[in-house]
Amino acid sequence: MANAAETAGKMKRILITGSNSGIGMDAAMRMAMKGHEVVLACRTLEKATNAAEKIKAEIANSTEDAVEAISLIKTLKLIPMECNLADLTSIDNFVSNLKSSAASFDAVCYNAGIARNTEAKEVERTKQGFELTVGTNHLGHFYLYHLMMPLIEKEGGRIVVTASGVHDPESPGGAQGEKATLGDLSGLENAVANNSKQFDMVDGRPFNADKAYKDSKLCNVLFTRELQRRLNASGSSSIYVNAFNPGLIVGTGLFRDQNQVFTKLFDVAATNVLKVGETTHWGGGALEYMTLSEKVGDRGGQYYTSPPGSSKFGDAAFGREFDVSEVSKEARDDDKAKRLWELSEKLVGI
Repeated sequence: MANAAETAGKMKRILITGSNSGIGMDAAMRMAMKGHEVVLACRTLEKATNAAEKIKAEIANSTEDAVEAISLIKTLKLIPMECNLADLTSIDNFVSNLKSSAASFDAVCYNAGIARNTEAKEVERTKQGFELTVGTNHLGHFYLYHLMMPLIEKEGGRIVVTASGVHDPESPGGAQGEKATLGDLSGLENAVANNSKQFDMVDGRPFNADKAYKDSKLCNVLFTRELQRRLNASGSSSIYVNAFNPGLIVGTGLFRDQNQVFTKLFDVAATNVLKVGETTHWGGGALEYMTLSEKVGDRGGQYYTSPPGSSKFGDAAFGREFDVSEVSKEARDDDKAKRLWELSEKLVGI
């Protein structure tokens, strides 16, 4: 197995949302194989349990010596748990169950994400009535963060947010179709003002599935920067929060609602022909690097990304091609980040 992050010291306790597929599951396997305890937080307990079994099967299949494989599998510390980010009650229950353990977390990875079919016209909603994409990718994680903060190590704890280059309208992916913008936040402003908590789009415009995903990733970056600002202002901890862009990875659960024939063809073209896509394994390495690397652990509020096709360099790209970069112009709007935070608090009832 590749080694994306060189770490020192004690074994870590790590939580990863969306760890039943894609880069979340790959990162979980990478880190569990190094001896770290990984909580697999997935939409259902069945998905989390299946993820743990898939990781064990993958290790067994990739290890030539059967005795060695069995011995390694016995040492894995994989904890499957249910956490449905589209239901605040599920998040409450998840954290309540975590609190039964006195151990704190060294790192929490807000990685889960959904992307509706770009042709979808009807708004789908979370259990509490939020538009599903922003409600899951942003508000679900926002609420989870609020409950998790007391459980994160105050000295050296990490929060990792899986964002995307599409948050930036000037990026190759962000420039396609409807572009990300939260506008004046009127969608959220109205949802709070009328106490309905229902919105179709953050900026108040008619629903667009493609833009909703891009907007949710912009929310992720604004959340990262505002949370780090608040942590710095409190002066009470050395927790660092960073976001990253794993690149265009078509072969993940994120694309499960898209046309599957097109998705498979696009995956081959992007990754193997055009060389602009990344592999799931490399994306898992990026998440592991953000979680464990000592090169990331001494600063926060940063955004990491790399040029398209960087997976061809393997894990050697981490800290080289894959490094700190500037976020979009709108993501640098600190006043908007603060207001998004305030509205999010009101929507989730904090």
